[in-house]
Amino acid sequence: MGYFVHPQGICESTTIGDGTRVWAFAHVLPGAQIGKDVNINDGVFVENDVTIGDRVTLKSGVQIWDGVHLADDVFVGPNVTFTNDPFPRSKQYPEAFAQTHIEQGASIGGGAVILPGVTVGRRAMIGAGSVVTKDVPPYAVVVGNPARIVRYVDAEQTRGTQRAAADTITPPLYKLTTASDIRGSLTAVEFDGLPFVPTRFFTVFDVPNRHVRGMHAHRQCQQLLVALAGSVTCLVDDGHERRTYVLDNPGVALHMPAMTWGSQYEYEPGTLLGVFASHPYDAGDYIREYDEFVALVAER
Repeated sequence: MGYFVHPQGICESTTIGDGTRVWAFAHVLPGAQIGKDVNINDGVFVENDVTIGDRVTLKSGVQIWDGVHLADDVFVGPNVTFTNDPFPRSKQYPEAFAQTHIEQGASIGGGAVILPGVTVGRRAMIGAGSVVTKDVPPYAVVVGNPARIVRYVDAEQTRGTQRAAADTITPPLYKLTTASDIRGSLTAVEFDGLPFVPTRFFTVFDVPNRHVRGMHAHRQCQQLLVALAGSVTCLVDDGHERRTYVLDNPGVALHMPAMTWGSQYEYEPGTLLGVFASHPYDAGDYIREYDEFVALVAER
């Protein structure tokens, strides 16, 4: 064998990669498929319909149930709880268990709970004690119950108000014409001063703070985002690096070129986000899978 099993461990599977270590009081059932250099700590249980990639770390007290799949380089902290049945009953089993996918390089903090059927994107980070009820985008950092996005890994943040006040607006931020007096305030958008001529305008509002909008890219369509009221944080990802922008000033707009992955989160109550688009709505223009987006960027 090219892997190690502690004398007090039970490993019934033979589909295990070289360099993997199964420590004391861990139990691996025969159907599990485990990659290379995996570290299965004391007191871990691994069920049958499970795949674990290379270089995965499972800390003590973790149970990997049927339907849970961990990609390469995943870290699972102590006492993380995976689930696979949204309506469990004693001695009653579903025809098929929900499939949960933790993608390459993601990390799950100690004591977190992962509900059935979710996908945690590549290199995302789940805070300790969080309860993950919905899919987590790649590179997102989520915390809380229910877990919500608080930032993105390796993404520098810029605030629209600060840059506007300093009068140092540079793309992808654009300064709009504003006027304010005792009667109120006004923002004007001169189309000939924009990076494209809009053909469509829509607004996004009444978004609960914990919810996320966007999470897609466009093949051809460009967009210009402006917070007409309130505040929202916007992710801009060109497939090579990520940056976040806080839009909280109606005099500042954010340009999203074609082939840019974007999402919006941390909506303040009462936020009204205006979006100018270069093209009419076309469902075929959307790229909704991040891996597909990255592959298309690499091709270009």
